[in-house]
Amino acid sequence: MSATDQLSIRVEPTRQSRLSQVDFNNLKFGQIMSDHMLVAEYNNGQWVDVSIVPYGELSISPSMSALHYGQAIFEGIKGYKFADGTVSIFRPDKNWERFNKSAVRLQMPEVPKEIFMDGLKQLLDVDRNWVPSREGTSLYIRPFMFATESALGVHPSASYKFLIITCPVGAYYSKPISLKVETHYTRAAEGGVGFSKNAGNYALSLYPTQLANNEGYDQIMWTDAKEHIYIEEAGTANLVFRIGDTIITPHGDTILHGVTRRTIMELAEQWGYKAEQRRVSVQELIDGIKNGTVSEAFAAGTAATVTHIDRIGYEGQDYTLPPVEGREFSNKVLDYLNQLRYGKVDDPFGWNFIV
Repeated sequence: MSATDQLSIRVEPTRQSRLSQVDFNNLKFGQIMSDHMLVAEYNNGQWVDVSIVPYGELSISPSMSALHYGQAIFEGIKGYKFADGTVSIFRPDKNWERFNKSAVRLQMPEVPKEIFMDGLKQLLDVDRNWVPSREGTSLYIRPFMFATESALGVHPSASYKFLIITCPVGAYYSKPISLKVETHYTRAAEGGVGFSKNAGNYALSLYPTQLANNEGYDQIMWTDAKEHIYIEEAGTANLVFRIGDTIITPHGDTILHGVTRRTIMELAEQWGYKAEQRRVSVQELIDGIKNGTVSEAFAAGTAATVTHIDRIGYEGQDYTLPPVEGREFSNKVLDYLNQLRYGKVDDPFGWNFIV
């Protein structure tokens, strides 16, 4: 397949669009699905039958491998609509790369670029009217893959299903969030699957997150599994801090290598900030909040985008961050990303993938 060729995908249009039923002024995150989905099957060592079909139920076997042994991975991407109606997807090539890293770690087949990227482009072309245009809204895109072999026994599945579904969304967080530093439960251990975006990582987070919610916190700040000394990430996003004049994000193989985090750190360097990916201890963060060297803290992710952190709880005490309106870097990067993704400024990096 040459660079100018496009993957041949069978398209089955929906007979009855649900678009007219959607209130685009009141979009709850992840609640309303678009008309179509992409589906690809993997059998006998190859990808077959790539198609775009009406969004609907799937038929599965009770002995399906994913239900018993957890071979399931996913990604989160967003699509945006410019003022002139152009539909753009933000850096989906980086999500494709990360998706396949997750696949390799979970002994699943890699998805070819033409299926992932061409499929994504053709799906959004079919459902381009589902991409909301109001600022603060977007089309959330969920590629995912799971094992489908109907057999019990701990071994990699012989068959898989890859899908892409989409949904118009508003903001994931509508206000700054509070985090509780988690010092008992663990998200990921060295040598494990913390860097991958697999379903199990999120399942194990639910109980400790509920405990934090019960104490009045929005999310968890995960720490390392060995000593609970070093900060890793939040429950649904990466973490970024401004300590002194340096933009810092925790780094390691237990942490999801977020596309939004990567973008923010690249912009920080582009703008002349000192940017570091390194270990950050809880004590360094708490000391920095107390002495004023930590001036900004935020969560960064596809869903969260840039979400300010206003309060951190640690060992029974709360530590309050400086007022949001005075945070120079995080407000600047959020404003720039919004303008870039909605096509209001030029894209010198080639990050907007035009449909």
